[in-house]
Amino acid sequence: MLMTIKTPFSLSGKIAVITGFGAPKDALSNGGAIARLFAKQGAVIEGLDISAEDAQNTVEAIINAGGRAFFTSGDATVEADIDSWIKSVLQRHGRIDILINNVGQSERLTPEDADTNIWRAQLALNLDSAFYCTRAVLPAMINAGKGAIVNISSVAGIRHLGKPQIGYNTAKAALQQFTKTSAALHAKDGIRMNCVLPGLMNTPMVRRMAQKYAGGDYEGYVAKRHKQVPMGHMGAPEDVAHAALYLASDEAAYVTGTELVVDGGITAMIPE
Repeated sequence: MLMTIKTPFSLSGKIAVITGFGAPKDALSNGGAIARLFAKQGAVIEGLDISAEDAQNTVEAIINAGGRAFFTSGDATVEADIDSWIKSVLQRHGRIDILINNVGQSERLTPEDADTNIWRAQLALNLDSAFYCTRAVLPAMINAGKGAIVNISSVAGIRHLGKPQIGYNTAKAALQQFTKTSAALHAKDGIRMNCVLPGLMNTPMVRRMAQKYAGGDYEGYVAKRHKQVPMGHMGAPEDVAHAALYLASDEAAYVTGTELVVDGGITAMIPE
């Protein structure tokens, strides 16, 4: 009698909701990479993004590759947008198996001169958005007796990286504790919650950061970031996607309340 071997990291038939899953036409974001990989592994993708153009790029890439994907326009920092989105997904599919809280961005702030509005916006984008989405999907997951939630945090939540970004650091650290506490509370419900902590990643955001912080010297800014990593180069969006896939998959069935660092060794170094 032949034994059936399950395809590793299969997400076949699972419904995955992902915030910030769009990407430019000529580049790949963390969210875009996660969406494409999850679709390749068989998941039906439901994405939320504030940019219809970026979102459509991801949807088209998934459909052209033979997958299924849907897009909802919305702002992850607005409660009503999140609640409406999750409600529509549940109406379309009847369940949600995976939630990926992916949206996030850093702004430079120091304690002595931090703009209050920027501080609050950093907390809203990097922390509140994950709370809104988690709260919205939990009833359906509890009812189903299962679910996987992966929050995309940052190594900035566990270490100062030399940049003045107190809002971002604070929000990501809080996101990690939110994940741990919620994981402990809902383990009895069959729901797993974990964090991916990327380090310096080579995403489309790097170009915008070079424009903002390096006078538009993109090549120089990239070279500087490469040198900061023990491996000698930044990570790729696909590196984040593969980490998220592991944590969302059945292969991580006994993994909850933990952090998976994807940083090329940055946090293993002694700070200079």
